[in-house]
Amino acid sequence: MNSYLSRKFIIGGIFSLLILVYMSRLFFLQVIDQSSKLSASNNVLRYVTQFPSRGLIYDRNGTLLVYNEAAYDLMVIPNQVESFDTTQLCQLLRLTKEQVESRLQKAKSYSRYKPSVFENQLLAKTYAPLQEKLYMFKGFFTQTRTLRRYPERTAAHIVGYVGEVNEKTAKTKNYYRSGDYIGISGVEKSYEDVLRGEKGVEIFMVDVHNRIKGQYKKGKYDTAAVHGGNIELTLDNELQKYGEQLMDHKLGSIVALEPSTGEILAIVSSPSYNSELLVGRERSEHYLALQNDTLKPLLDRALMAQYPPGSTFKPVNALIGLQEDIIKPWTTFPCLPGYAVGRFYMGCHNHVKGLNVVGSIQHSCNAYYASLYRKLLDDPKYGNIENAFELWRNYVLSFGFGKSLGVDLPHEVNGYVPTLNFYNRIYGEGRLRSLYIVSNAIGQGELLMTPVQMANMAAIICNKGYYYTPHIIKELPSEFNNKKMPYLVQRYANIDSALFEYAIEGMYKAVNGEDGGTARIARFKDLDICGKTGTAQNPHGENHSIFIAFAPRDNPQIAISVYVENSGAGSSWAAPIASLMIEKYLTDTVSRGWLELHVNRKEFY
Repeated sequence: MNSYLSRKFIIGGIFSLLILVYMSRLFFLQVIDQSSKLSASNNVLRYVTQFPSRGLIYDRNGTLLVYNEAAYDLMVIPNQVESFDTTQLCQLLRLTKEQVESRLQKAKSYSRYKPSVFENQLLAKTYAPLQEKLYMFKGFFTQTRTLRRYPERTAAHIVGYVGEVNEKTAKTKNYYRSGDYIGISGVEKSYEDVLRGEKGVEIFMVDVHNRIKGQYKKGKYDTAAVHGGNIELTLDNELQKYGEQLMDHKLGSIVALEPSTGEILAIVSSPSYNSELLVGRERSEHYLALQNDTLKPLLDRALMAQYPPGSTFKPVNALIGLQEDIIKPWTTFPCLPGYAVGRFYMGCHNHVKGLNVVGSIQHSCNAYYASLYRKLLDDPKYGNIENAFELWRNYVLSFGFGKSLGVDLPHEVNGYVPTLNFYNRIYGEGRLRSLYIVSNAIGQGELLMTPVQMANMAAIICNKGYYYTPHIIKELPSEFNNKKMPYLVQRYANIDSALFEYAIEGMYKAVNGEDGGTARIARFKDLDICGKTGTAQNPHGENHSIFIAFAPRDNPQIAISVYVENSGAGSSWAAPIASLMIEKYLTDTVSRGWLELHVNRKEFY
């Protein structure tokens, strides 16, 4: 009997405890915690996302490149939609009846209970009349957005553009929801987390007519949007604008760097496009037209195009030869003109005979570099040609070729420096001969470089061996300063700094030599421009005109590469363009109108 009473009291105590726990939980949910009340009130409350304004973008001199303009998205919650005048909504939004029905169906397939975008980026002239009659369309409401505007109409590839997030991004990144915008290209993409800011939310009470009656709980549960961070670019907008003018009606690119820091001063890709075309409701239509354009205006040639470097590569081979003691500064090689072995012949142009290292760069002698390259590969001190080739390749890689430099802009490609495996697949293992790949000596063969890599090579030469990774960001909000760290690291080519003086002297004489030089057209008084021309063979048409340069010779302020596709010799187009860009940057003016007239001839497309 006693054991029965004990079990009775124990079981009763357990039930009493459970009842107490449930009552405590109900009290907490109904009196203390308001989240359940908020959830149950979705049919009378409206949650409106407050989108932050994206950060502004400035150039290095404080010129505003990108700002925001107010726009509005029309949202819909399908479960709250009641019968409405379809014709009137069509007139207000300039849509067809089929488009309205299709968008309603799309919203339902996304969610019947969550808001989704019905029509985006409405400007004020459309928004004003719609807002007056919005009470007639239950389940519809508007939210404020911003559109990007570009007052300077320059640097489209650099600043980039924004667009709606795709389904994958919306699912994998918690910040984004369907209908949100995200940086798609350029700085907008690279620094999305800086520019986007943080979203907020406002909770409103609405009546049966879908009209806002006021804030819920006087805004107690609202959160404010946080404005995106403003950023300052290294770009010099005036130099960029001038470069785009010089490249008008041409295919190619210009990359200008500040060699002492790696800051990008200008990065021109031609043809370009008007950034305003990728803003607003017609964005998709314009994007499709740009994508289908045979001249590829969306392609950022400065970072994505790959070309043989041509004769601009000769200073690198000269430095490798000097470093490995394959040649001395006074070493000469014969030129016919040209280089001949048996039935093989590599042509060269007429120039003075008996050239040393400096003279070989000044007059761009093909025979000199064919002889140098073969002498290096066939030197018995390396054991075999495979070892010698790997040694040469590692030197080339140390100049930043064959890999992405790590520029803080999207879609940079690697270029290509051929591997031993590549040649073994072609010729067979152990059967490689120096004559088979002698084109590498003059920057042809399988070598491919990007324009930004070539500008970086010019910076390495004038810095006598070091470089900073080229970058476009100059100033960030303090909390994001860690993003600049990779661009503050000094990197080195595997060449003794003292040897660079021979390459510098050769490039100086190519432009300023009293006994001639391949780049005399680039000469300008008092600027001490140092440069190297190149003509890259193009199997698809005319050769590409190439020029790399820096100035002044002492304490260089600018390093530059110019590629003009399908235009012939480096001295014909690329060299004068580079010279004008250097003059513009260093003197803030241009005095050679005759050279501008030559460059601005419209004869390419």
